[in-house]
Formats: sequence, C-alpha cells, structure tokens
Amino acid sequence: MQDQRPEVLTVSIVFFVIATVFVALRFISRIFIVQKVALHDYLMLLAWVLDFGFSFSLFYATHKGLGLHDTDIREDQRAGLNRADYAFTVLYNPALMAVKSSILVFYLTLTQGEKVFRLANYVTLFVVNAAGLALTLVNVFQCRPVSAAVSYPFPEGAKCIDILTLYLSSSPVNIVTDLAILFLPNPILTQMRLPRKQKIILVITFSFGFFVAVVDVIRIAYIQDAATSRQIALREVHLQDTPGDDLSWYGAFSFMWSVIEVNVSVICACVPSLKPLVARLIPKLIRDTDGSSQATDLPLPAPDPPPEIPTVTGPPTARRASRSPQSASQDNKPSHSESHSSHAASARVDLSDMLTIAPEAPPDVENRTNTVTTTTSYPPSITFFDFVNMKKPANMLKLSNKESIAPIALTTILFFLWGFAYGLLAILNEQIQDILGLDVWQSFGLHAVYFGGYLVAPTFVGGVVLKRWGFKCTFITGLCIYACGTLVFWPSAVLTSYPGFIVSNFIVGSGLAVLETAANPFIALCGPLENSEIRLNISQGVQAIGSVVSQLLAKKVLFKSVTDVSTLVDVQWTYLGIALFDVLLALAFYYLPIPEASDEDLEELANRRRADNRATVAGIPVVWLTLGLGVWSQFFYVAGQEVISMSFDSYVRTVHPLSYLSPFEQLTVAHTVFAVGRFLAAFVQWFLKPRWILMLSYIGMIVFSVLCMKMTGRAAEAMALMVYLFESGVFSIIFAISLRGTGRHTKTATVLLTVAIGGGAFFPFAQYAAELAGGIRYSYCVLVALFSAGAIFPIYLNVVPAAKKQVDPVPNEHLRHPRRRSRIKANVMAREKENPSVGGVLSRRRSVVSEPLPTVQLADHTKQTSGGLMHELAPWPEQRGERAVQTD
Repeated sequence: MQDQRPEVLTVSIVFFVIATVFVALRFISRIFIVQKVALHDYLMLLAWVLDFGFSFSLFYATHKGLGLHDTDIREDQRAGLNRADYAFTVLYNPALMAVKSSILVFYLTLTQGEKVFRLANYVTLFVVNAAGLALTLVNVFQCRPVSAAVSYPFPEGAKCIDILTLYLSSSPVNIVTDLAILFLPNPILTQMRLPRKQKIILVITFSFGFFVAVVDVIRIAYIQDAATSRQIALREVHLQDTPGDDLSWYGAFSFMWSVIEVNVSVICACVPSLKPLVARLIPKLIRDTDGSSQATDLPLPAPDPPPEIPTVTGPPTARRASRSPQSASQDNKPSHSESHSSHAASARVDLSDMLTIAPEAPPDVENRTNTVTTTTSYPPSITFFDFVNMKKPANMLKLSNKESIAPIALTTILFFLWGFAYGLLAILNEQIQDILGLDVWQSFGLHAVYFGGYLVAPTFVGGVVLKRWGFKCTFITGLCIYACGTLVFWPSAVLTSYPGFIVSNFIVGSGLAVLETAANPFIALCGPLENSEIRLNISQGVQAIGSVVSQLLAKKVLFKSVTDVSTLVDVQWTYLGIALFDVLLALAFYYLPIPEASDEDLEELANRRRADNRATVAGIPVVWLTLGLGVWSQFFYVAGQEVISMSFDSYVRTVHPLSYLSPFEQLTVAHTVFAVGRFLAAFVQWFLKPRWILMLSYIGMIVFSVLCMKMTGRAAEAMALMVYLFESGVFSIIFAISLRGTGRHTKTATVLLTVAIGGGAFFPFAQYAAELAGGIRYSYCVLVALFSAGAIFPIYLNVVPAAKKQVDPVPNEHLRHPRRRSRIKANVMAREKENPSVGGVLSRRRSVVSEPLPTVQLADHTKQTSGGLMHELAPWPEQRGERAVQTD
C-alpha cells in the first residue's frame, strides 16, 4: 500500500511548531521588552489562531486517509476526510490574509510622512483582503449544494469546483501580493542613514519574505503536477471537469506545501519584531564591531539655518513644527530634533522593534533622539526620519547627445519588453484559438481588447501618473500593471476561460499603454529636439526586434508543443519569468537617476520658437492643428498596421499557396523588414527632413497597398513586404513631430497620441468583413482607405508654410546647462531660431557632435545692457547706432 502520510504529517507538524515558537518570541519581545502591543501584533495573533485551525485540519485529514489512494481509505473515514478537506480549503485564504495584513499594517508605521509609500501599502492591503475574501467565499460555496462538500457518499446531481483547479487559479494573487510585500519596504530601508552592518541586517531581516515567494512557487509546481497527473490517470481533457476521485493521493503534497507556505509566512512576519529580544540576548550581533550602538553611529546634526531660509523640503508636519514658536518653549525638548521628528514620534516608537535595543535605557534613547539628522543638513530632497532620498534627477531638456545616451539606452529596454510581449501574445492567441476552438471573430476579440487597453489606460492611469509624479513613476506603474496581466494568464489557462484570456489581454495592453505614455515622449525629449525622430525610430526599431525574437521563441521553443489544456498550463512558467523580470526592472528604475522634465521647462523650451508656435492656420493655432492631425494620422496608421498584421497569414496563403516558406516564416520575414525599416528611417533622417520622409512613407504605403490588391504570386508577397518597409518609420515621426511646440501641454499631447494607438482595435473586423464579401485581395481596400486618411497629416505638413516652419527641427533646440553668472554682462546678440538647412541633420549648419556657444559680442567691462536677467535670456535687438548701456 502506497502511503504519503508520514512525510505529510511530519513536515507539517515541524513547520507549525516553528511558527508557534516565533509567534511566542514575538510577543515576549513586544510585551516584556518593547512594552507595547500594536495592531499588527493582534493581527498576527489572529493569523496564528487561523493557522492552528488550518494546520490541525491537515493533521486530522492525514489521520482520516489523506496521503492514501481512494481504494485504501475505509468507508467510515471518508465523511471525516471530506470535512477536514473542506475546513482546510476554507481556512487557507483567511490565514494568509491575516498574516499579510499584519505585515502591511506594520509597514504603515515605517511610511508616515511618505504619501506614495502609504498609498502603495493601502492598495496592497486592499488587494490582499478583497481577493482573500472573494477566494474564501468561493471555497465556502465550492459545491452546490454547500453540504455536498462534506457529504459521503457524494449527493446525486451535486456539482463541485475542483480544489486543485481552484488553488491554481488563485496563485497569481498570492504571487503578486508576496512580491509587493517583499519589495515595498526596500526603497525605504536601503536609504536609511545607518552603519553598513546594521543596514545589511535590516534589509536581510525584511527580505525573509523572499522565502515565502519561493515556497509559493514550489507549492504551485506541486499543485500543477498533481492536477496533471490526476488528469492523465483519469483520462480527462479539462481540469475543471474532473471529479474529486483520488484527490487524497494526488493532492497530499500540495496540501502539505500549503501548510508550509502559511507557516513560513508567519515565521517571516515575526522576524522584524524579534530584534529587541536578540539585542537583549545577543547584543554583539546587533552592535558594530567597535561596540557602539546604532544610535551613536548616526551622524551629528548640522546647525539649523535661519528659519526664514528654507533649505530643503521635509515632511509637511516637520516643516510646520520647525516654524512653530511654541516648540522652542517646550521644557526639556530639544527644538531642532523636535522640529524634525514631530511627525514621526509615534512611528519611532513602533520602529523601536528594529532601531532600538530596549526602552530600559533612557539615556540611549534620549541620545538617539538628539542625534537624528535634521532635514536642513542635506541637499534639497524629500527626507523623512533618517532616510535620505536620491539626488535630484537631471533635466532631460538640458542633456546633450552624449549625455542622453545612457538614459535612452536604459529606457530602450522597455521598448524591447513590450515588443517581446506583443510577439508572445500574437502566437499565444493563435494557440488559444486552436485549443478552445475559437472562430476568427473571437480571435479578433482577443486582439481588440489588447488595444482596448490603449484607449483606457493612458487617460485614467498613465497620464495622471506622468503629470503628477513624472516619467520614472510612470515606468514603474506600467511595469507593475504589465506583470499583473501576465500572471492573470494562469487562471485563464487553468480554467480554459475565454473571458479570462480577455481580461489578461486587457491588463497586459493597459500596462504596456502606460509604459508607452512615458517611454515615447521620454526618448523624443531626452536630448536635443533636432534628433527626436532619429532617437525614437532607433528605440522603436529595438521594439520591433523584440517582437521578432519573441515570435521565433514562442513558435519554435516555448509554445511548440502547446496542443491541449495541459500543455497550455505549462506556459505559465514563461509568464512567471516575465512577471519577475518586470518587477525587478521596476525596482531598478526606482534606484536609477531617470531624467525628468517639468511643465515649466517644456514651456521655456517651446518659447524659444515662440513666433513659429504662435502662428495660426485658418484662425487655429498651428501647434494644436498639428497635434490634432497628428493624433488623426496616428489612429489610422496603427489601424492599417494591425490590419495587415492580422491578415498577412491569410493573404500569403491566398496569393501564393505554393510558396516554400510557411505563412509564419513569411510573417517573420515581414517583421524583420519592419525592424530594419525603422533603423533605415533613422539613418535617412540625417539627410532628409522628417516631414519629407513621412510624406514618402505614406505614398509608398498607399501605392504598394493598391498593388497588393492587383498582384498574385511572389510579386504580391514582395508588395506586402514593401508595405511593411514603408510603414516602419511612420509611428515615430508622427509622434515626435506632433509633440513639437506643445510646451506645458506636452504630457497631455502624449496621452492623446498614445490613446490613438487604440485604433488597432477596430479595423481588423472591417477588413475581415470585406474579405468575406470579396476575398482577401479585395479586403485590402480597407488598408488603402486607412493609409489615405492618415496621409492628410503629411500633406498638411508639406503644404502649409506655418506648419513647415513649426515642425522643422533647428540646431541647438534644447535648454542649456546654466553657466556661472558674472557681474560683468556681455552683450549677447540674438539669433533667430529658424531652420537654415535644406535637408536632414547633416545638411544643417552645425554638426550634431559639436555644439558651439552662441555668438557673443563683448561689451564694455564697466557697462551692461538694460533689462536685467530676462534681458540676458532673450535680449532685445539693438537699434542701429545705439548702445543701450546702463551702469550697475
């Protein structure tokens, strides 16, 4: 008789006992040393109570036959086994909810005065409890009627959700919250002003959550293996339709790892609270090698500056306290430390779990209070407690070509990422269509909801974050949303749910839309604006390479054997890897100094060409007419791009059925041509103006789309490839040109241009309807119509004089780094900002590499021109025969 009970019971008991010891030590530390029990401690106590019931239900189930085959379980034990299994499944999510809520409530004591971190905490806390409550209710009502879950024999006509399927479906929520809890405190902890040894100990202490994530992944692997093995044994096709037969054997180790996960979570949640106890018992472990405590190792505060000179931005309450005349009159309270820490008083008491040894030593506590660094001792940055934020990011509008290389290269990783995601989704949607038996309309629906994310996310998420917090925060937000979307694929694959795949595609599309809301303007604005189109085409070329690489990997390696539901579930590990990479990349972006651009700087740069940007066409400001037509053109261009992408397979099958290349290989060639075309467009812009290239591209797209309707055989394939070639550089040129001159409204313009990408959602339906009516070649009349509509924009740019002058790049179009001011003013001759070239970058008067200073005419050393500082920035033209001078 095969028996798994000894292993399951022994391991589960050991982990529960260890968790119980840690909870006991936590309360010893909190009650007898810290002498304070907070809300997170009561939540941990609740978690332990639920853990006890959860673990005991597994012990009882093992006694009743869990770990044996169904044929080896006695009839009189089956009812008890069913009751234990039901209690086990119902208590799993509440136990995790209580543990994670305890951790997140504890985190709230670390983030007082930091709105962003507190908001992230509250969002995670809401997700943990909302998802946990929903999953708990699903487990409670897993059977119809509910009593069928504990009845034996199984009532006739009753239906139950398979437990293993339910566990697999809920896995993404656990992983997302585990990662959030793991990474949330790290940005704060790594910036604490502590000695290196203590900082390392602190970071390691809070990183114990990594083990919870590892255990969760192992548990998922066991659940998936159990589900697959049972499916093979029972010869079922759909996991959600399998009965509960032999669950006691196949699910035993999965249940054991669930117990391990909950108990490891309890252990890791108790670790930070044990520091006072460890400091009392093993002080050398906490103190530095020289025996000094962490409090005395903190740097001494610098003298406070005069109150009327605010040197930094601190927490609001701290600033109010520092200005309060009453704080100085408080007895026995140092005014400067009180001014810094008034907002953090309660938080420092809770932080005593980590940052103090014990409250029994008042002198040490008083010394620590007096040695907290004040915000006025450091350069301007957001500071709280002893945390020092990173230095202020550079202004992207002031970067030269050389200085912009590093941030652009970093951001280009994001372009590769969403190109990679687009390629994976394209191939996976084809596989899902075959496995689920979807028709073409349903397959187009998956494609449409992906682009539907572009219609929603930039307006309600990307634009809001970009305008309020900047490019870095928008990158991080987009990466996190994208990671969540990839993980939602898991329950969709397990349940083979078409609505689930729709949700997954929408979330992925929304995440990538938020990324594009920031990434495209970042590349266009980071450096001299005369090279915006070149930079953006190069980055978009990397995105196209990501699409080609991912499609090859998906078709030849990752999804090669995905032919049924079982193999579809295996694909989840690919998406787990992508999600983890996204999270790590988001963490890296947090620490890296990403350049930013304020609305004021954007407006100042636009004002350098005020006359060009304030011109009107038919009473409409030329800047807004250019932007409106740019959004129009972007909408129809992306629509045409997706029409040919979605129909290319069918087209080549029809026009050249005897081709020695498969449709997938031909599509790969087309995407390769598309990628090369973007780099080619960037190269050509060294010789031609962007609006000329845009006009030629649209002419090529229209001409070759018409030829696609007329030709057959290899000639037709070549014409389709030419469409890919001519459309490759259009997106970047439209985007960069449309942003020119928008000034403080640049970020709003970015949102509109990103929303226009949603045009790819609709017109594949129109093309397929035309194909059903008149054939595939006839359906390309939709493509011709779309490109013709988009061509209005380049016609406008090349015909309207005001538009030509507004969008043509000019040399040195970027903010200069401030130079040292001198009391001796020079008479700077104004130079009109115009485009003196007849072509691209190389035809302009100045090389892109060398950037000479503007012409300066030396003035009398004792005189200076009137007008003050503003006159220096934009001097008035001198009148002939007149020297406007004025002494100091």
